Amino acid sequence: MTRVAFEYALIRLVPRIERGEMMNVGLVVYCRSRDFLAVRTHLDVDRLRALDPGADLEAVEAVLLGYRQACDEEQRMTLGERFRWLTSPRSTIVQPGAVHTGLTEDPAAELERLFTVLVR
Repeated sequence: MTRVAFEYALIRLVPRIERGEMMNVGLVVYCRSRDFLAVRTHLDVDRLRALDPGADLEAVEAVLLGYRQACDEEQRMTLGERFRWLTSPRSTIVQPGAVHTGLTEDPAAELERLFTVLVR
């Protein structure tokens, strides 16, 4: 199988902006040539509580659900437009990281590999 270009960005949780601490809570992967766009999320509640005991878990989960829904549901936007929207800068508690690129034969397998290494 031929390797193709793909893009990805971490989804980061910044529970207390003033402290500058963040934790990776998800990953967005996009591969134009394979018509692939997927989001995986995982919130480590114990780790979040260690960083901010007063964090609003329901609000964080709602934002992460929004990422998954924006990726998975049929939208008027193309996959590329959705990826750009999901990875556009935000000044909120949940923020996308920088977009990175790579080559892969299988974008879904790459999502799982990166998710394991960078989020779990």
